Amino acid sequence: LKPEMSAYELRDALIPELEKGETNFVCLNFANGDMVGHTGVMEAAIKACEAVDQCVKDVITSALENDYTTILIADHGNCETMVNPDGTPHTAHTTNPVPVILIDKDLKKIKSGILGDIAPTILKLIGLPQPEAMTQESLI
Repeated sequence: LKPEMSAYELRDALIPELEKGETNFVCLNFANGDMVGHTGVMEAAIKACEAVDQCVKDVITSALENDYTTILIADHGNCETMVNPDGTPHTAHTTNPVPVILIDKDLKKIKSGILGDIAPTILKLIGLPQPEAMTQESLI
């Protein structure tokens, strides 16, 4: 089991691209907490979260230095609950609320919402019109 998965390689590939400043949108998935959470192994989940914590810090630092906005989100929980009430390993997704965190030099607020609000939010951030068929609203 390698709880770090490819987190460091993803970080190391993305940061030079952010430094170039040539793209207007990046979607990056650190899947460690999800994938390792399914094992039910607490020690591995802790290592996975530590790796993601370090990599996210580095990516956000680079994003801010290169004038990118970051939205830190998840679509479900997993490794925040590793043990069932009866003491057995918990290996499934959770339905716990997940945060949405906005990191930007100028924007300081983001509203609460649902997963369907993320696409309109991204479109607003990159200056593209929201299609009429997209019925949810931007969180900004």
